[in-house]
This record gives sequence, structure tokens and C-alpha cells, in this order.
Amino acid sequence: MNQVLIIAEAGVNHNGDLDIAKKMIEAACEAGADAVKFQTFKAELLVCKAAPKAQYQLKTTDQNESQFEMIRNLELDIDTHKSLIGYCQRQGIVFMSSPFDLESVALLDQLGLDIFKIPSGEIINLPYLRKIGKLNKKVILSTGMAELREVEQAMDILTRSGTRLENITVLHANTEYPTPMEDVNLNAMVTMRETLGVEVGYSDHTLGIEVAVAAVALGACVIEKHLTLDRTMPGPDHKASLEPREFKSMVGAIRNIEAALGDGVKKPSPSELKNKPVARKSLVAVRDIGPGEVFSEENIIAKRPGTGISPMRWDEVLRLKAKRHFKKDELIEL
Repeated sequence: MNQVLIIAEAGVNHNGDLDIAKKMIEAACEAGADAVKFQTFKAELLVCKAAPKAQYQLKTTDQNESQFEMIRNLELDIDTHKSLIGYCQRQGIVFMSSPFDLESVALLDQLGLDIFKIPSGEIINLPYLRKIGKLNKKVILSTGMAELREVEQAMDILTRSGTRLENITVLHANTEYPTPMEDVNLNAMVTMRETLGVEVGYSDHTLGIEVAVAAVALGACVIEKHLTLDRTMPGPDHKASLEPREFKSMVGAIRNIEAALGDGVKKPSPSELKNKPVARKSLVAVRDIGPGEVFSEENIIAKRPGTGISPMRWDEVLRLKAKRHFKKDELIEL
């Protein structure tokens, strides 16, 4: 795509409800997103039953519920996946999902996904990376919590397993929900682009839209942002997500910024060409100048409009004589 790929991260904000998931797809379409992304996992393969929740999850969910119980309630089975894929096709938006275990990788491949989004937590999962790498699909790799060397290792595993380097996009990310502004470190995205030689993007978990927009100005070609129908809904990620109207504002701002970035060639734009003769200056007679009189600093000046001889020819003109009479404020001719 020649434009920034904007992914509405539905994640688990569907709360395990197919109707809510479909409404999220509709909201993503209305907001102007290019893709809507869910999460594919089996709780039994993803998390130990005794594993603790993240601090932000303890704040947004039942503290007496384990991470395993929370995750299990948010699983999407194969029939639900098929239903959501079909619904996305009818709505004209790309369906995506992040797999969190090997069986889920196989399922999404079976369902025909062309893009595999690797979540930040899997960047150190060697067998997982190898399995995705062997598919030779387009890969979007999130790098939250990772050091640069770990990103390089993950990319090396993917490419050695069969994925072409040009098919990998690396997303800068921070996995705190919401991310404090002082922890964003958006310049790290630029560092990865320059060091790794790949396209980069940003997975945004800050409140608001300004950091995602800034990432586009810095060269992000993919933006991922959590979407919710209502931030007050129960669930781990709703409070750090954008509601539909906010998401639409973000999309509009991103499209404006990418249009404003242009092609990088410094030249007059079509809209401003008409202003050149108005804003620029020409050589003009300061007073009446008689035929044969030498042009000098005393009898010529640079004034608007810019339809005559450019003041950049000042030194050249000062050596010449007037070929005719010029009135005060008349454009000089040679």
C-alpha cells in the first residue's frame, strides 16, 4: 500500500461476544481503518493456571480472577473466526489476528491470512518464530519490552526460516497500558529503521492520538491502535483504547499528515504557483530614468510584483544602460 496501514486493534475488547466483535468491525470501517485485528489463542497453550496478571490487568479486571480464567473467557473458536472473516469481507476491511501459540499459527494459516502480526510477548519464542517464518507471509513484528539485539535475533530467525526481509515490518511498542508519555521513546522507531533496514511502524498504547500521528510524521508505515465501543466496558484493555469517534479523528489526522509529507522534492506546489508574481519582486525604477542612463543603486530598487527582471540579476543590470525612458515604479526592461 502507498499509504499508512491503520490497524484497529480489537484485541479482546469483544469480551468474548460475537455481536460485540461484529459491531467493532463496523466501527473500524466507519472510522476509516484499513484492517481490524483480533487475537487468536488457546488459554491452555498460552498461560499457566498459576500465572499472575499484569499490574494494569489487576486494575481493569476482577482481582480474584486468575490470568488463565480471564484469557479463557476471551477465546474465539474456529467458527467465530470464520464468521468474523466473512463479516470483514462483506464490510470491505482486512481481517487480521495475532496468534499466541503454535496451534493458533496453524489455524490462521489454514484460514488463509496473508499477514501475520507477532505480538510483543512472542519475540523471544524461538519455535513460534520459526513456524511463522516458514510460512513466508508478510510479518508485522511488535517489539514491546525488547532490546535492539532481541529484535535483530527475531528477524534473523524469521529470515533464516524462509520469510523475506522485505516482507517484515517492525513496530515500535511499549506494553504498559496506558503508556506514559515519558516512556514512549518514539525515536527508537527511527533507530530500528536505520539500523535494521526495514519498514517500521508504531503500536500505540498511549492515551489520545498525538503520538500515533507523530509516528507517521517520523516515517511509520503502519499504525496500530486499540479500539473499543465503550471505555467503561469491563475487560483488560478497554480503558487504554480509543472509542470510535476518537479513532476516526486519529485516522483523519494521519491521512492529513501523510498527505502533508509529500514526495520530498523541494519545488513550488501547484497551489502556490499563482502567488509567485504577487509575493516576489522585480527590478523597478526608483525615479524617472532617461535613455542611455546607467542603472545604479540610486535609480533602481527591488519591488513587487515579480513579473519582471529578477533581483538576482542585480549585479548584471548595474553595468548596463537604459535603452528607453522609464517612469518611477515602472518595471525595468533590458
